[in-house]
Parts: sequence; C-alpha cells; structure tokens
Amino acid sequence: MMMKKDVPALFLENQLCFPLYAASRFTTKMYTPYLNILGITYPQYLVMLTLWQYDQQSVKEIGQRLFLESNTLTPLLKRLEQKELIRRTRSPLDERTVLISLTNAGIEMKENAQEIPYKILASFKEESITKDEFETFQKTLFKLVDALNRKITIQEKNE
Repeated sequence: MMMKKDVPALFLENQLCFPLYAASRFTTKMYTPYLNILGITYPQYLVMLTLWQYDQQSVKEIGQRLFLESNTLTPLLKRLEQKELIRRTRSPLDERTVLISLTNAGIEMKENAQEIPYKILASFKEESITKDEFETFQKTLFKLVDALNRKITIQEKNE
C-alpha cells in the first residue's frame, strides 16, 4: 500500500506533544545539577515543593496537586522517608489516610533549595526569552494542564 507522504498534521513540528515533551526533558536536565546537591530527584523535588508550601498533607492531596496516582507517588514518598526528609503517619481520624509531613532535615532543605528557581531564571539571561515571556508561558501552561486534566477526567469517567 502506498503511503501519502505529505500529511502536515503528522509532521513532528506540528504536534502539541513534542515541544512539551522536549521542553519537559530539558527543564528536568537544567534542574538536575542543583537537585544533585540536595540529593533528590526532580519528582522528589516536586513533592518537597508541595510540602514546603502546604505543610502536612495526605498522600491523596499531594497526588492531586502533582497529578500523580498513588502507585507512582508511594515509591517517591518511601525514598524521601529513607532520606529522612519526610515522615509518613496514619491519620488518627481515618486509618486509611496516610499523612506526609516534613522532618527537621526536610525543613532545613528548604533553605538550600530556595535559590534554585532564581538560578534557573538567571541561566536564561543570555537567551532571547524574557522573564515576562516565561511568566506568560507558565500561565498558559497551567491553563493547558487544567484543560487537559478536565478532558482526561471526563474520558476516565466515560470508560
């Protein structure tokens, strides 16, 4: 069967997914040297960010904030607990609920981590992307994440 060659809808540069995928990979690589100093991975950093911002939370709440299922989140939390950055306890109100809180080491790590966002932004000062463009792009990305999350939620309910 002969395949039609020019199908612009299937060109890599016309895909929404590709630049998001590539940007995500490059962004994670930019964070890696800073996170290596802290001794955590990028997904672990995201968990720590939620704890630094919101303090004690259930596994479910962290999963909702990070759009992660508990089967993905649980191993991350176990590794953070092994590093003595978090503590996992059962809720006294509901034994099924696992609460996550920072240890003293996790709280102290915040001091060392607070410069990371500034270092990431500063690394772009030689590039043609301004701080305003970053902020606009970030707002657009959050709108996209929200829209995609709604679509996926509807699809999952209909399955």
